[in-house]
Amino acid sequence: MACRNVGRLLARQTAVFLCDLQEKFRPTIQYFDEIVDVSSRILRTAKILELPIVVTEQYPKGLGHTVQALGLEQFPEIKPIQKTQFSMLTKDVLANLKNNYPEVKNIVLCGIEAHVCVQGTALEAIESGFDVHVVVDGCSSRTMVDRMFAFQRMKAAGAWLTTSESVILGLVGDAAHPKFKECQNLIKQSAPDSGLLTLLSNQNI
Repeated sequence: MACRNVGRLLARQTAVFLCDLQEKFRPTIQYFDEIVDVSSRILRTAKILELPIVVTEQYPKGLGHTVQALGLEQFPEIKPIQKTQFSMLTKDVLANLKNNYPEVKNIVLCGIEAHVCVQGTALEAIESGFDVHVVVDGCSSRTMVDRMFAFQRMKAAGAWLTTSESVILGLVGDAAHPKFKECQNLIKQSAPDSGLLTLLSNQNI
């Protein structure tokens, strides 16, 4: 009997995508600093667990580069990919996954804007056969309406909506994991509030 896909995260099958966390977005994105904080936790988890990481920048000539608060300077081997398309799955990204990480079946996705590049990435990834896990406390837009409907749209398309803590512990999978303590340190302080309770209180998401 075929097994039902319940969206289980296995580290050996997972890549992390961090979408367009750039300086010029800071004044306009709802809860920008909180989104960067959460995305940084996911980034550090990916490094601890040695997962493939994709970081993009949307038209950096006009929108600036990735914010320092994400912490990329700690990992100079990670080079942000410049793009103009609204999906992170550029030809080079797809080729890299296929050729170097053929075991990857899951994409953990954070970033901005939820209704544009995050959504575009999620939809294309699902169409390409990946399971997409959207970190809701790590994604936002200029308006909460766009953020809300992006989550609804991605869920309807087959994405899994989840939280940063759920992702971090799901990837570790076992308190006996040799990297558990390192990952646990990232969540000792709860993820910052980004208005999700207000957003979801009366919505079927």
